[in-house]
This record gives sequence, C-alpha cells and structure tokens, in this order.
Amino acid sequence: MSDLTIRREGHAGWITLSRPEALNALSHQMALDIEAALRDWQQDAGVALVILDAAGDKAFCAGGDIRQMYDTGRAGDYAYGRRFWRDEYRMNALLAGYPKPVVSFLQGFVMGGGVGVGCHVAHRVVGESARIAMPECGIGLVPDVGGSLLLARAPGHLGAYLGLTGARMAPGDAIHAGFADHFLPEADWPALKAALCAAGTPAPLMKATRPAPPSRLAENQDYIDALFAPGTLPGIRAALAEESGDDIADRALKALDAGCPLSMAATLEMLDRLHDASDITEALRLEYRFTARAMEHGDFIEGIRAQIIDRDRKPRWRHGLDIAPEVVAAMLAPLEEELAL
Repeated sequence: MSDLTIRREGHAGWITLSRPEALNALSHQMALDIEAALRDWQQDAGVALVILDAAGDKAFCAGGDIRQMYDTGRAGDYAYGRRFWRDEYRMNALLAGYPKPVVSFLQGFVMGGGVGVGCHVAHRVVGESARIAMPECGIGLVPDVGGSLLLARAPGHLGAYLGLTGARMAPGDAIHAGFADHFLPEADWPALKAALCAAGTPAPLMKATRPAPPSRLAENQDYIDALFAPGTLPGIRAALAEESGDDIADRALKALDAGCPLSMAATLEMLDRLHDASDITEALRLEYRFTARAMEHGDFIEGIRAQIIDRDRKPRWRHGLDIAPEVVAAMLAPLEEELAL
C-alpha cells in the first residue's frame, strides 16, 4: 500500500496519509509527493478545494520519519537530513500560501511534521481525539515545519510553554493556541468530506462545526504566562520550582530538566525574533539555520539515540540551562546556503 492516497473526488483534490501502522510518520518521499500533487492541482481548474486527512484513528501524523536521518548523520553524512528538511519546508510553505482552500482533518497525534502538514492551511478541523504538540526540544531540535511561527503567535507566553515542554494540546487548547480553527466530532467527518467534494467550497464546513470544547490552556493562561514570563531558561526554571506541587508547574519543570538546553534556548530566541513575522517563510528560514546544523553542531543525534534508538531516556546534552548566548547565536546565524522557498 502506498504511504499516500492521492485522488480527485468531485471538485476536490484529496490527499490521505496512509501509514497508520507507523502513525502516519512523514517520510521524505511523502513530502515530495504532497508537494507534487498540490502543484498539479494549483493549475487544474477542476480542483476547487483540497482535503488533507489520514488513515487510522491513532494519528493524523505523529512526526517526521527520522530514522534515516539518524543513520546517515551517525555516519557523518549530513546532506540527507538537510535535503529532507529543505524539501519538507518547501512543502510547508506551499500549503500555508496555497491559493485554493485547503481543509485538514486532525485526529489523534499531530506532532512535529504533522503540524507542518495540517496546521498551516486555511481551515483546520480537530476531532475529540486530537492531541497536538511540538516536542522537538526533547530530541535536540527546535519546533520547526513552521511551528515556531504558530508558537510565536500564540497568546501570551503559551508559545514558550508549548515549545519548551512539548505539552500536548487537546482540541479546545489547539483552537485557543491558534493551531486549529474548528471542532467537529469525528463521527461527522465522512459526511462533511462528501459535502466539501460536492460543493467545492468550504461553505459546508461553516455550517457543520460545533462549539469548541473547554480549554485547559485558556483557563490557566494567566498562570502559565507568569511562569514563562522570565524569558530565560534559568529564570523559567526558578519560577517553576517555586510552584512545586502544582500539576502544570511540576510537569513543565520535569520537561525543562529533560529537554535539550541548546534547543530550548534557541526556541526562546526564535520566538522573540518571530514575534512580528509577516509569514511562514521567515520562520522556516530561521528554523532551517538550526536544523541544518543540528546533527553536526547540535544534539540531534544524541537526542534520537536516547529517545528512539536506545530508549534509555538519558541523553547527554552538550550544554546546561546556563548556555552562553553566543552558542545560540551561532546556531541561528545565516548559512552560506540559506533555505530557498
């Protein structure tokens, strides 16, 4: 079975991620094939709207397929990873600026690369099982695939909270934080998809969606803002430690102590730089500066070893929370070959 199902139905172009056994992890070839289909439909007058969904009930897409990046990086070949990221980011930018309406249906895990596919389009539908997150700091990367822009635009200091801790957003949280637009129970999705294909416009979506579920993030917005207001890793950690015994603070502190300091410090710097960014291309270019260096000069290979390969959950990071600003600046400095979008 192909990793993607790409077809035309009615007035819609329809792409289904079809690797449910791998939680629909996004491979390099999948990114290229999504881009190719979108470019074909861009010129096709018979396609008025695009639908993005995924097979299975556990995940829309739980992230990028990074095993080959790890294997090539360990062998000293950093070109494959850079090529994967360049091609993936180009696809993310195409989705974000697509001239025809795109509707994504997000269920189960939507993480990392899944956010890049499903969370930049014009109409983002979440179901009751959706759990959206950017957990890259736990593996030595930064929130990428344009996710840094979504985090920078999130209310208050939620971007720092979500980016540093990788906390998972339930449907109401995702809508509050700006990662989704509409809530609709998953049992109602087949009828809506059929209506979208027939109409060729998002009008049926506007009639079908339901009120968003309550958001724990919204309810605790002021508290989270206060915890992450210090803006530095040592300052945030101190604020979290002072709130020992509170569930939100304790979970965040545990994540901060486990995460990659280089990644977390770079994430804070990126969110600051992207606060007034005009579009996704600024974010993707900044992200690529980090990811292009992540294997050779960062902690990506060690993070993957600890979390995915050996699974000992004991990464040996290069830096502590008091990481020097110049180390972060070097990871985000312009590249000799910047990302072309």
